[in-house]
Amino acid sequence: MVKDKIEEKLISGITVLFLDVINESPNHNVEPGSESHFKVVIVSDDFIDLKAVKRHQKVYEVLSEEMKIIHAIAIHPFTSEEWKERTGDSLDSPLCLGGDK
Repeated sequence: MVKDKIEEKLISGITVLFLDVINESPNHNVEPGSESHFKVVIVSDDFIDLKAVKRHQKVYEVLSEEMKIIHAIAIHPFTSEEWKERTGDSLDSPLCLGGDK
């Protein structure tokens, strides 16, 4: 599946803290089961000090093969600090509240 390949490539090519790849193809006039339109929300501190264009280029570079078959992709790249400001969610794991072992 294209969605799975996108996830695998991004995880192996960028230091991903959070990733959500959504197949938006059913929202478009395409054949049932198509994988041609995607939305990617990606959080990585690899994006620190990079302007939006450079962040997108980094994603395009990692997905160079997949871009040959994807009709449309919406990329939403954030640093962990930007993500926290936007959502209020920290990407840190919660502290363990029990268990001495």
